[in-house]
Amino acid sequence: MNYRVPVWLKYSLNVEEASAYFGIGCKTLRQFIAEHDDENFVLMIGSHVRIKRRLFEEYLDLNVSIL
Repeated sequence: MNYRVPVWLKYSLNVEEASAYFGIGCKTLRQFIAEHDDENFVLMIGSHVRIKRRLFEEYLDLNVSIL
């Protein structure tokens, strides 16, 4: 089975999905995550980085700039 969940309904996004969803470049997003790896919106699954969509949206709403 191959489930297709729309990105706006997903709990967490990979860097490429988050880049497209939030309009932030992959390189910028990876750099930002590396500098904020202790934030609650970063989810590490082994060596894979996932971004908790709703929590990252809230973070962006409260901040003027990410870099």
